[in-house]
Amino acid sequence: MTAFTRVPYRPLDRRLALVGAVVAGGLLLAGCGGNDDTKDAHDGSGKGATATSGATASSAAGAFNDADVSFAQMMIPHHEQALEMAGLADDRASDARIKSLAGRIEKAQDPEIVTLKSWLRDWGKPEKASPGGMPGMSHGSDGTGGADHGSGGTDGMDHGSGGAMGGMMSEKDMRKLEAAKGAAFDRAFASMMIDHHQGAIAMAKDEKENGRNAKAKKLADDVIKNQSAEVTTLRTLLDRL
Repeated sequence: MTAFTRVPYRPLDRRLALVGAVVAGGLLLAGCGGNDDTKDAHDGSGKGATATSGATASSAAGAFNDADVSFAQMMIPHHEQALEMAGLADDRASDARIKSLAGRIEKAQDPEIVTLKSWLRDWGKPEKASPGGMPGMSHGSDGTGGADHGSGGTDGMDHGSGGAMGGMMSEKDMRKLEAAKGAAFDRAFASMMIDHHQGAIAMAKDEKENGRNAKAKKLADDVIKNQSAEVTTLRTLLDRL
């Protein structure tokens, strides 16, 4: 008959088994908790993801300030009126040089309007400023521009009576220009566009001084350069008409 050796029961083995089970369970729970934290950081519910996307949008739009926004909002309707004035020259002007200059104005300012509108969209700003949001221009002490350009215009028109944006034509001005033909149109157009350009130059100078956005300041520099040259041309034409 075979003899069996009985292994004595050792309480320590049971305790070790229980400890191992508890440790394994704790690791499993910790792993699940880690997944929740990761999800919170990446599914958009955490602040980290929002901050990153906001920084990316800001970088894409470029740094800007209130002066940049005002410049874009004011220059859009200013350019639009210049295009309206230039569009009248085709069947009203008699001088070929006036027609040529009007064509150059259309070619330059129409793309700028598109650019200005795209900036405002990128910045999350409306195309039109709120009422009273367009402060009057303080420039003009050197004769290059201001909010009241041409109050003593050479043709008797009340240039610049359009408000805060320097050089804007009033409805009365525009009606007179629309009614003019031939040499009378040429003189009125040259005189009014000089005032109009001076207003744009004043706004561009304000942008260069107070703006922050590099692209907006570059466009302002182009406005000053190009429209100053056109003012010189218009004055020469006006003297000869």
